[in-house]
Amino acid sequence: MVSKYGLEIGTPALASAGAITFGPEGILFVADNATATIFAIDVQDAARGASSRVGVPHLDSRVASLLGVARGEVRIRGLAVHPDSLAVYVSVTRGHGASAIPVLVRIADGDLSVVDLMDVPFALVALDDAPDPDDDRQDVSLDGSHEDSENIEINGVTLALARVRLRTSTITDLAWIDGTLLVAGASNEEFVSTLRRIPFPFGNGDDAGIQANSLEIFHVSHGKYETASPIRTFIPFDGSASILASYTCTPLVHFPLADLRPGVQAKGRTVAELGAMNQPLDMIAYQRDGAEYLLVSNTRHPLLKIPAAAIAGQQPLVTPAEPAGVPREELGHAGVSLMASLGASQVLMLQRDDAGELGLHSYSTASL
Repeated sequence: MVSKYGLEIGTPALASAGAITFGPEGILFVADNATATIFAIDVQDAARGASSRVGVPHLDSRVASLLGVARGEVRIRGLAVHPDSLAVYVSVTRGHGASAIPVLVRIADGDLSVVDLMDVPFALVALDDAPDPDDDRQDVSLDGSHEDSENIEINGVTLALARVRLRTSTITDLAWIDGTLLVAGASNEEFVSTLRRIPFPFGNGDDAGIQANSLEIFHVSHGKYETASPIRTFIPFDGSASILASYTCTPLVHFPLADLRPGVQAKGRTVAELGAMNQPLDMIAYQRDGAEYLLVSNTRHPLLKIPAAAIAGQQPLVTPAEPAGVPREELGHAGVSLMASLGASQVLMLQRDDAGELGLHSYSTASL
């Protein structure tokens, strides 16, 4: 059976599960860096009535209990909200190393369940420009989520640093815009940082229609133009005519999508520097009192709030300075990592408490 989106009944063979996002009609896109593949899965979530507010304390412990493992065996990699049911989906890694198993978990009205991937409608697309698994180039992670992270001190700042194979950063974030899946991450090209645009329904092989552009930015903390570090997180912006992307150490960069012509190395406009020795974790846009704001979660600083109206008039940052660029405000929401919109009036946050446990909490946009 083939659907209008080219989905066929089967069992998607996920080898890993990272970034996730929803597309048309509740189809869930799942990034699999282990195989450099993106899966489109119809989770067939027809349920209605999930609460527009979410409060799930001790989420990592509850997921561990659901999966029959210790809390330390669970890592939450991605977060997305079903556009119709408002059920929350998280991508999870169970276990460590070569034995780690990817799992999707659904959360609705406080109940957790494993998403059954047996005989579901799905499609996939493979990325032929992904770094090879044996590519010895490395990426640096500061988010503490890798099992080989180690604490090191630099200039009095303690960082949870891990050096990982570039392959693990093939897909760092996903976004759906008007029939196209945008995919940020690393490629096997000389200029590593890449943004791909993949039409959906997916094609096959040379007919997949994937367009990719290498990206160049001015890295304020480093005082130079760079093409090696991939985008960590990004959001559609300006009515989906552009994206805002954030990188490690922590420039915020604007890219008009019209500049992403075939074969062009796109140069972004750096509009903010959010702090050195820092990694962005997620970014989201929301409306309050008729104005748009951005939230940026990160490893070193509190949750940051940025007025979207300041982006357009910001001149490109092209000299070393810190902090610099568009104004930002620190919010008191501690331990925030992943975020998602929960309807039009709530923002969902994955937060780590003082005891080190993760919980899901929703906040009214009027309070942010």
